[in-house]
Amino acid sequence: MPRLLADLTPLRENPDYRRLWTGLALSSIGTQLTTVAVSLEIYAITKSTFAVGLLGVFALVPLVASGLYGGSVVDAHDRRKVAIYASLVLWAVTIGIAAQAWFGLGNVWVLYCLVAVQNAAAGLNQPARSAIIPRLVRKEMLPAANALGSIIFSVSMTVGPMLAGVLVASVGYGATYTIDVLTFSFALWALVKLPPIPPEGEVHKAGLRSVVQGFTFLSTRPNIRMTFLSDMCAMIFAQPRALLPAVGEAVLGGNGTTVGFLLASTALGSMGAALFSGPLGRVRRQGMVVINCVGLWGLAIAGFGVVIVIAHRTGPNPSDLFLWLAAACLLVSGGVDSISMVFRNTILQAATPDAMRGRLQGIFIVVVAGGPRMGDVVAGAGGSLLGEGLEALAGGLACVLAVLILAKLQPAFRRYDSRNPQP
Repeated sequence: MPRLLADLTPLRENPDYRRLWTGLALSSIGTQLTTVAVSLEIYAITKSTFAVGLLGVFALVPLVASGLYGGSVVDAHDRRKVAIYASLVLWAVTIGIAAQAWFGLGNVWVLYCLVAVQNAAAGLNQPARSAIIPRLVRKEMLPAANALGSIIFSVSMTVGPMLAGVLVASVGYGATYTIDVLTFSFALWALVKLPPIPPEGEVHKAGLRSVVQGFTFLSTRPNIRMTFLSDMCAMIFAQPRALLPAVGEAVLGGNGTTVGFLLASTALGSMGAALFSGPLGRVRRQGMVVINCVGLWGLAIAGFGVVIVIAHRTGPNPSDLFLWLAAACLLVSGGVDSISMVFRNTILQAATPDAMRGRLQGIFIVVVAGGPRMGDVVAGAGGSLLGEGLEALAGGLACVLAVLILAKLQPAFRRYDSRNPQP
């Protein structure tokens, strides 16, 4: 059993990484509290789902823009200082969000502006943090470190939204946001305790030319490029998130609780894979594992679609068995996605020269933030035309076909060996 559980070696070996991981674990839950609470507050003010949806625009655009430019800043300066300055902005914004709630301003535009600044700072903070990790842990420990990071992501995405609803209802928005302020201070403390981490190799001045250099580098590095393209296959063709409200209420005969159960199934699968990630550190053919995991993701979503099609044809009150089968498919999808994410991050970190890590992590943010939203559009349009079940089935099969074509076109990625990481 110990060999199956997540490898804690990075936490035991490096106090700096241990502090960084602990601070991020606490602050991530607080960040999810604020993310959910802000959407609830905007709806409470406006009673408009459009106003809540508009929040995504104010979050995504600054995140993408600053992620691209922020990567060049990370590669030009001490990563520790960049992360600290960006975190100070994030902390100040969180204090501002809490203050507007305590003073009862009730102005959605104040919240929109604060969220925009928050995501602009996050676009600088995330590449800096990601570029720091390979400098703190040994190369062979990167899969374990990324699996530990996946645990943080899964727990925060599960616990944070659940706590947010309870806290908003019991103690109010101001106290909920204040918890985020307190937890974020641990993440800031962990960064302050780090030693200086200047970029290694040839350093270029931050700016548009530096950003272009990052894209040029990516265009000539097929293995690194495949970590982006394989993720886009899954997120664009087979992202079922936009289908779940209709599936939960109209097809499976449930309600909002049913939708929450389906979403939690994906998160539970991701958490389970991260908790039992011990064997991942012994995998050498990491590129092949990514291809297999993306293919399994597509098959799981296709299976989810088959369940929905059959449930829809049984009538308005389908058996609870269909809900459990649909949840099982999403559980599998969450698990294989977590494994894929561990190795995609590991390949990106190990095969990218230190002088380029910030810019490549900036591009990674664009893919991670933009891919699922493009997938929501594809799924929403396909669901309207074909129905939710057929859209999930077709999207899952399209994902499998796309990743097989990519694997055929990029044979070096199938042969990628962690003992000799080649970009």
